[in-house]
Amino acid sequence: MQVERTVYLRSMRRLFFVILIAVVSLMNVFAQTPEKLAAAWDDDHVSTAFPSDTRHADLKKYLDQLKKLGLKVAQVGLSNANREIYQVEWGTGPLKVFMWSQMHGDEPTATPALVDMFAFLKKNSDRDWVKKIGETMTIRAVPMLNPDGAELYQRRNLQGIDINRDAVDLKTPEARLLKQLRDDWSPNIGFNLHNQQALTTAGNLPQQAAISLLVVFGDEAKTLDAGQERNQRIASGMAAALQKFIPGHIGRYSDEWTPTAFGDNFSAWGTPTILIETGALHGRDEMYLVKMNFVAYLTAFHSIATGSEKTYDPKIYVNLPENGSGRLIHYVFRGANIVEPATPTAPAVIKPGDISAFSERRRASLVPSVKIRNVGNIGAVTGLEEFDVKGFNVIQRFGRTKAGEIADLFFYKRERNIDWAATDLEKQFPPDAIFSAGKWTKGENLVLKK
Repeated sequence: MQVERTVYLRSMRRLFFVILIAVVSLMNVFAQTPEKLAAAWDDDHVSTAFPSDTRHADLKKYLDQLKKLGLKVAQVGLSNANREIYQVEWGTGPLKVFMWSQMHGDEPTATPALVDMFAFLKKNSDRDWVKKIGETMTIRAVPMLNPDGAELYQRRNLQGIDINRDAVDLKTPEARLLKQLRDDWSPNIGFNLHNQQALTTAGNLPQQAAISLLVVFGDEAKTLDAGQERNQRIASGMAAALQKFIPGHIGRYSDEWTPTAFGDNFSAWGTPTILIETGALHGRDEMYLVKMNFVAYLTAFHSIATGSEKTYDPKIYVNLPENGSGRLIHYVFRGANIVEPATPTAPAVIKPGDISAFSERRRASLVPSVKIRNVGNIGAVTGLEEFDVKGFNVIQRFGRTKAGEIADLFFYKRERNIDWAATDLEKQFPPDAIFSAGKWTKGENLVLKK
């Protein structure tokens, strides 16, 4: 009896170690860290142009590359101006995932991220963890739903309609196409990919929300069904992955019910949807945020395919700080003496105060358009860049130092005697420092950066 028991225990120990080795091997096969995903993007991304500089013709070149890799790329519709709209597909699994980007023409980050994602999946189809994704799900995506808006770098389509508010009326060909693609395929999960303002904050602190997530409800009551619960866990996984790179810069987008929006209606129509809004991150360029999107998408797919999403705590997503606004501005000049130039009926006036300025959204290849936001009492705002200009008198290039004007600013040391009524101020009295188009073109070394 004792011999049999000993043999049994030895057999069970051997079986335990065999199972343990198998589990560890399986974990090693399928484990993918956010750092590995980011490194994969660094090594082999397809996109080359900044997203904001990517036009319809550039997208078509990217899609030609995907076709050469063997991906399914098909024209599925036309825009208002008859520009082609495409859909890309990869995978053969039963779970249907549908993604779309750039329904707002000036919100481009996700478009190259989708291209990079599909190229990676196709090139690495023989890796076990990628193969598992392809066996678990079929992924379809429409990059650049609004090619006309993208061409003009504007939010709306050529009819002047916000496509994302056309889910009910369907007045635009782009909206009709998006609904048709959803209705014909009935996807299980949707990813609605957008950009938000660069000065959006993660909570009430003055720090940018580089990425914001939202599990979009399908009704005004915010009913939490099984699809929403799954999406909360997926969003938690994405947030945890992104935390490795942009800690403190991840927000939760407002979940206000919008009955005419596509995300809300996709969820209502049976495709629970996750919204990803890309903001900005001071000191990082657009391509870095393309990489962050790439990491987020593949983290989501990996978690679904391996079932690890079931282990994620939805509170990670739920407890993300809500998006905020009004606390940040691009530039602040503190402690200036602000000059109001002389007029035929009044002498020049110099008043102490601060100046804030913001940079308008535009293509990366264009000269930034920076405008004055406030002068004097600018309120409780923090600048992404702040300068101590206590030793200077400051005047706008054309003497219009007021909100809404271009922030071309001349800085003069206070001890200098300047005729503020001079007809050609810059030539007759060269400034000690000049701030123009978001940078110092003269005298930067004279100004203290806070």
